[in-house]
Amino acid sequence: MSETVTSTEIVVFDRSFADPERLALAGFLAGYSGQTRDAYTMDLRLFASWCVEHDLRLLDVHRADIERYARHLEDRGRARSTIARRLSTVTGFYRYAVEEGLLATSPAVHVRRPRVDYESHATALDRNELGAILAAAGLGGPAEHALISLLALNGLRISEALGANVEALGVERGHRTLTVLRKGGKIVTIPLAPRTARAIDLAVGERAEGPIFLTASHADPRITMRYDRNRVSLDRHATYVVAAYVAGAAR
Repeated sequence: MSETVTSTEIVVFDRSFADPERLALAGFLAGYSGQTRDAYTMDLRLFASWCVEHDLRLLDVHRADIERYARHLEDRGRARSTIARRLSTVTGFYRYAVEEGLLATSPAVHVRRPRVDYESHATALDRNELGAILAAAGLGGPAEHALISLLALNGLRISEALGANVEALGVERGHRTLTVLRKGGKIVTIPLAPRTARAIDLAVGERAEGPIFLTASHADPRITMRYDRNRVSLDRHATYVVAAYVAGAAR
């Protein structure tokens, strides 16, 4: 069975379903849009098709039937996270059916779902690996060096670094600083490690405005930035701690 979905009509207007079922499916999916709707459409299409194969009406399903469906997914080698997501969609559909008065109770309320390990197993860079990256960046162009330094030493997101403007560079109480727009619209001023400041100066050259990192598809450089006047001590900023820690490995 293919898992490619091109339209909600695959589910909603299948002649295998009775009118109340199609209306329930259409009503549930109407509450979503974009990729979320596409994902829910695929989940419901697969579940509904399984029900048809087993001579089950969507609105007559019992808890045991949904758990049989979960075992069916396991037998097909689906990942725990995939099974959990599809059961979550099914649960949402039956919750909607109850809210709309199509069912008295949801058959999915007490369905057992596979336990999913959401802990990230990604391995972070150690001091020597980070130092090697900074050393390699130092051998490249100043823009590359500056960008890698901002990401590695200041912990900026790539969007934050690429969105920084020349006008946001400054000096505050003896510190070279950069004001950035962080996630959530918060504007903060961060100190720049000496190597980062030097690389940025070389990347900017004689330019007095516009984005620090020039790219062909860069956002409008006229976006104004303001400095955060919060009197937080920059002397103990984490940037300097990280810079000092990796300094020996980055030479």
